[in-house]
Amino acid sequence: MAETATPQTVDPATPKLSAADFRVYNSMAEHMNYFHNSFRATWKILYAACSSGKRPSNMSLRQFISTAEQFCHHLTVHHTIEEQHIFPVLATKMPAFQKELELLTQHKQIHQGLDRFEAYLEKCRSGEQDLRMDELKALMDSFGDVLWQHLDDEVKQLGAENMRNHWTKDEMRRMPM
Repeated sequence: MAETATPQTVDPATPKLSAADFRVYNSMAEHMNYFHNSFRATWKILYAACSSGKRPSNMSLRQFISTAEQFCHHLTVHHTIEEQHIFPVLATKMPAFQKELELLTQHKQIHQGLDRFEAYLEKCRSGEQDLRMDELKALMDSFGDVLWQHLDDEVKQLGAENMRNHWTKDEMRRMPM
């Protein structure tokens, strides 16, 4: 397991953030959580179908597979943007965003399972293999725990009380997000 960088706690002597300052320092967490909630919602639809053995009644097989493939694509694009544009900036002051520590290691663990998930979906879409919900669920289970932990960990790291320990308000306003 990767080294864990716990968000710093606030010293009781540290003044409470004003509402305006909280918004500045919490802006990246809010923005990130917006995307993460979309991933969570799609995951829940896919996982519920796999668990019940039936896809949603309002989705054809093609739509279900397409939804799952879009999930893979969107998560890959999201992580690519983070790794190329956001994490390098954050890593200058925040260990959790540095290479081979918790968040990037989680990306690697997620993509090990996500790549197998996506390859299976491609075979199902092409007709090379029939979609079996139990197989799809097993693939989701292979990376689900780390994905959900990652979605939470990232937002915690970007929360106002942690960000204020590393960045000024002016630096926060210049963040690439």
